[in-house]
Amino acid sequence: MSAVVFPRRVEERPLLSDDLLRRFDAPGPRYTSYPTADRFDERFGAAESAAELRRLARAAGATPLSVYVHIPFCESVCYYCACNKVITRHHERAGEYLDALESEVGLVEASLGRGRPVSQLHFGGGSPTFLSDPELERVMAALRRTFHVGVDAELSIEVDPRTVTPERLGHLRALGFNRISFGVQDFDAAVQKAVHREQSFESVRDLMARARELGFASINADLIYGLPRQTPESFARTVAQIAALRPDRIALYAYAHLPERFKPQRRIVADELPNGAARVAMLGGAVAGFLAHGYDYIGMDHFALPGDALAVAKREGRLHRNFQGYSTQPDRDLLAFGVSAIGRLGATYQQNAKTLPEYYAALAQGRLPVVRGLTLSADDLLRRDVIMSLMCQGRVEFGIVAADHGIDFRDRFAAELAQLGPLVAAGLVELQRDSIEVTASGWFIVRAVAMVFDRHLHGDGARGRFSHIV
Repeated sequence: MSAVVFPRRVEERPLLSDDLLRRFDAPGPRYTSYPTADRFDERFGAAESAAELRRLARAAGATPLSVYVHIPFCESVCYYCACNKVITRHHERAGEYLDALESEVGLVEASLGRGRPVSQLHFGGGSPTFLSDPELERVMAALRRTFHVGVDAELSIEVDPRTVTPERLGHLRALGFNRISFGVQDFDAAVQKAVHREQSFESVRDLMARARELGFASINADLIYGLPRQTPESFARTVAQIAALRPDRIALYAYAHLPERFKPQRRIVADELPNGAARVAMLGGAVAGFLAHGYDYIGMDHFALPGDALAVAKREGRLHRNFQGYSTQPDRDLLAFGVSAIGRLGATYQQNAKTLPEYYAALAQGRLPVVRGLTLSADDLLRRDVIMSLMCQGRVEFGIVAADHGIDFRDRFAAELAQLGPLVAAGLVELQRDSIEVTASGWFIVRAVAMVFDRHLHGDGARGRFSHIV
């Protein structure tokens, strides 16, 4: 049997065989939330969202908020993309969207009040850099009028390297952005052509160098394995090229081919996709490559240099997870602006309308564009704590959960503890009298461990809606 080596440190090499990966590779959530977004429904809407904002306004203290802004526009379609986006070369369309964004911010301010502190702000998409420099300045000005964005706040933006120049990076830095993420995916020319996203290594190299000169506190690069025409050998070259650029963080995602759900993926030639064995080899080679180059494995699909804040938070047990992935920030209420954006307020999740016409219509009528969401039950809150402890710390202390939720852990989760048996037998989990511990090998498929505690996954065919773990 062939095997893939996943080193956690150079001197420590936990082993996962191909057979073991295949056995536990199943569709499952990424757990940027629990319950996951597929559980949202229309019983939670604009009225419920406004009520949550008023509740937050009345709450004692001024705990800092997180803010997410979704910019949906892209000039061209990337065939692998599963994001909510609008493909257009008509940049004038951004004006109407920014009018709507400002209206949404105004409605939130009417319920929440002005001057609430913000410790984390993230621009995603789409391609936020579809906006011109003055347009980005306009959005930031609107946010700063409503919120108090602290001088030490994390301000991050996703960047398409094809839409920025070194000069534009200087403008982003002047606007206050101190963290930046470059969408790279793969440097191989044949792969880039197959997914309709062509960009040179040299352009990304120069942009990263300029970002470092400008003093961005953290530079991230996104990669995807499992794309058409990729091979373990070609992807190993991309891994080596990225490692040589030394971004502070690396996100390594598995491509999920779901053409029935995401129309652009229908342009991908299915016969050109790598098979399961090749995907496993790509994952193993990438993990080994990044760790050999001195990166720490954070969890699931993230790596960071040891001095990066994310790696420090992982070592100190302060890692958290939200709709943008792993975070150094404590659990925060998350306000989300823009089409399809998802937020969290208290024990609720809420999502805006997914299409521009619906989004614009709600705001034209003077109401929040929230069209679906969820109020979490006591059981949801309990299981969220367990799942996020597994995803972020790789450990669950029964006593802590029992004290926080007033339960007997072993009694409440007797069935789930029994279901951990195969994972324990495979050396992926250690089950102690008072705790669950994910092993070094188990970290690489931690989603499979978390799925055991997901009540919503069982019995209704929900797994088919998610991507595979590997």
